[in-house]
Amino acid sequence: MQTACQAVQHQRGRRNIYNAAVWYYHHCGDRMPIVMVTEDAEAIQQYGSETQGVFVISFKDYLDNFWPDLKAAHELRESILQSRREQESESQESHGREYAEHLPLEVLEAGIKSGRYVQGTLNVNKHRAQIEAFVRLQGASSKDSGLASDILIHGMKARNRAIHGDVVVVELLLKGEWKGRTGALCDNDSEDKASGEAPSEPMPTGRVVGILQKNWRDYVVTFPSKEEVQSQGRNAQKILVTPWDYRIPKIRISTQQAEALQDFRVIVRIDSWESTSVYPNGHFVRVLGRIGDLEGEIATILVENSILVAPFSEAQLCEMPTNTPEKPWQVSAEEERKRRDLRRTHLVFSIDPKGCEDVDDALSVRTLSDGDLELGVHITDVTHFVAPNSYIDVEARTRATTYYLADRRYDMLPPVLSSDLCSLLGGVDRYAVSIMWQLDKTSYEIKSVWYGRTIIRSSYKLFYEAAQELLDRNFGIADEIPEFKNLDEKSRQARLEELAWAIGRLTDIARHVRAKRDRCGALELEGVEVRVQLDGRKNIHDLIPKQPLEAHETVAECMILANHWVARKIWESFPHQALLRQHPPPHQEFFAQLRECAAAKGFSIDTWSNKALAHSLDKAEDPSDPTVNRLLRSMATQAMSNALYFSTGCCTEAEFHHYGLALDKYTHFTSPIRRYSDIVVHRLLMAAISKDKKMEIKENLLSNKDLEELCRHINNRNRAAQHSQKQSTELFQCMYFKDKDPETDERCIADGVIYSIRTNGVLVFIPRFGIKGAAYLKNKDGLVMSCGPDSRSEWKPGSLQRFQDKITSTTTGGESVTLHLFDHVTVRISVQASRCHSDTIRLELVSNRPYEVPSSELSQPSPLLLKSDLVREVTRCAEEAQLAQDVAVDAIQEEYPEYCQTKGWSLYALLEEIRDLALLDVSEDCGI
Repeated sequence: MQTACQAVQHQRGRRNIYNAAVWYYHHCGDRMPIVMVTEDAEAIQQYGSETQGVFVISFKDYLDNFWPDLKAAHELRESILQSRREQESESQESHGREYAEHLPLEVLEAGIKSGRYVQGTLNVNKHRAQIEAFVRLQGASSKDSGLASDILIHGMKARNRAIHGDVVVVELLLKGEWKGRTGALCDNDSEDKASGEAPSEPMPTGRVVGILQKNWRDYVVTFPSKEEVQSQGRNAQKILVTPWDYRIPKIRISTQQAEALQDFRVIVRIDSWESTSVYPNGHFVRVLGRIGDLEGEIATILVENSILVAPFSEAQLCEMPTNTPEKPWQVSAEEERKRRDLRRTHLVFSIDPKGCEDVDDALSVRTLSDGDLELGVHITDVTHFVAPNSYIDVEARTRATTYYLADRRYDMLPPVLSSDLCSLLGGVDRYAVSIMWQLDKTSYEIKSVWYGRTIIRSSYKLFYEAAQELLDRNFGIADEIPEFKNLDEKSRQARLEELAWAIGRLTDIARHVRAKRDRCGALELEGVEVRVQLDGRKNIHDLIPKQPLEAHETVAECMILANHWVARKIWESFPHQALLRQHPPPHQEFFAQLRECAAAKGFSIDTWSNKALAHSLDKAEDPSDPTVNRLLRSMATQAMSNALYFSTGCCTEAEFHHYGLALDKYTHFTSPIRRYSDIVVHRLLMAAISKDKKMEIKENLLSNKDLEELCRHINNRNRAAQHSQKQSTELFQCMYFKDKDPETDERCIADGVIYSIRTNGVLVFIPRFGIKGAAYLKNKDGLVMSCGPDSRSEWKPGSLQRFQDKITSTTTGGESVTLHLFDHVTVRISVQASRCHSDTIRLELVSNRPYEVPSSELSQPSPLLLKSDLVREVTRCAEEAQLAQDVAVDAIQEEYPEYCQTKGWSLYALLEEIRDLALLDVSEDCGI
């Protein structure tokens, strides 16, 4: 029921919208009819025939008259109307209340201010979605509450209709009502009803009393099977659909298509969640793809991470320069006058993986006339081609990053930039933004630095292995470097010596820079130990965990140096509106598992500073088992806080520090092709240079408030990129193992290492496949694992006893087996299929002894599964299945060439992603 004031406001708003439609009709010269669409019957009657050429009609009439054949739109309208009718019906029913009413906004704000309530973001534990959720405090709540940990929200009633990601207001319960987390492993789809395990120490526990911000989005759901639909009761049009994300509750929608959509992934939206309803109400949006199809599952991952990958629009592409054989791109005379020309004075070269086409960085080093050295880092000048607030700039800002999935990538910028004009290819002129340092010839200490726009022509496009061979003075590799072909022997030798000198000098400088950071406590975390090779089609040909070549570290160290100096420069020029990257020190309690696991092997880990941690990890080496150090570094990675972008106007200078890299200031400058943060930093650097020259600043700099908002968006998109990358890798792993018989296929048996002890099982890492997962020692029937004389496992009645670094299984017959941290065991890999959610890898202990490689595998060069093999096999099987079923999911495939630049990774890009992963906790171990 409306008040008189509300009715007047409604009429005024209705009239204003109509007046705007009339104005626009006259603005178009009365030549273009204008349609105002509304569900307000009074407005249709009042304005329907008031102005010729302006039509006021209902949504139903609009669809019937303008889009009679657009079936999906008619169905969507009906679904929304039905959802609204149900919402109105429920709101009229005051009885049967399922949840407490949310408190009014003014009460919530007053309670937060007084300290009675606290606010934060709701994070649901996907492994116990019905039971456990946590609220991470934010804003004033995190400083004023005095709480040292998150707040536990136990059960759906206490969650009070809040959904994962909502910003909520929480009232703390009395200490006597606090609960603890459960330490047992559990399946994702179980509701944790029968674990029977004692929880951990009580922690602050509360209940949701209000929601400040609903962060609802599109949700991918699955319709129930025919049998489940029949069991749901009297009204078959009201269906409970199950979201793909375990953390989202079931959603009730109204549709007549339930039976037809049983085998498809479908997108729905939530409309409301009344206090009288057990479940939220929503409406059907569109069909996404068939369950189990590769393209459908990839599309699911994209939607669940809110990643939009539509092709670049015509308007965006029209802003792009052209570079065709008929109309080749050239350096303009105006840019030649404005830029420093390095084409004839500097030996510039790039070092990338074989076949890499998107080269965004190049290096140079030379001896100056006074004997000092000049080191140069040259980054492609993307901002020359991407003007602020242009169509392509807005699109790049929205995407914020290039998204890497297991078998493809979705680029932030169109290919004409990312793989052509902004790629620093060999032998062609390119615009760059360069940083050049003058270094002391003996100590390599920096004497001065120059920043500016340049023109470069890369002399060599090297691959990492070639650079390493030249560093080791193995000149035979020259046969594989195109630039050395067709040279006479004398010229060839002279140029080889010149290039080898440059690579050697770069490596010496990088060693010095790295040693300086090491002395300050820089960390080398698990993940950098990777070697990648790409084939001619940009597929990953090999992925082997091992120490990288020194050439990798040389390039990475030069990029870190450039990022650090640019951070210093833009902060000095714009202390309150510079975009930097911070990595706060981790909370000490997060290192508990690391310290306990290291102690089990006799190692002591000092975590009180980054320097102490780095030193401790370096010493924690087991000569007989290199996996131990790898797992300890992985645990250190998981304990880390997230590295985040921020605006310097929002933090004190003491908060700028980058813990992992041991630098006081850091930013991202070296990859503007694939990170929007780098584009912002390039503009800031150009503005800083103009400011130094007392020139007009042409760049449109963001205010501190706008920059902070942009940083939040980029951080959010980076998390989405990390999650989608992880989920797509898990998808391919499951699809690879799904068609293999775990009982007979030797590829399903592997060696695993125990890295965590739980009350009812262990967590296991499988080096061969890079898989982490849970292995149960007690099954759902209450039986425990026992190992016979041959060490083969079987289930028997008994009990488990958990200790800090081991777990013992004892049968009623007195047989016992003990598993320790870092024990090698034999596991069987299978896939736990799910209609509604993603499939998951399931691990089963076969033996408490290490896996013995069959003699048939001993002759193989590597026991590792190559990532490209996995991707190719899964893709081939998916294509064959698609052809056999004649399933039409061509839409995604047809768009693919338009917005997917390559099907592989740049190695430096990969190393940088891994370096970021080492500073982002995106792991979600089973049942933790």
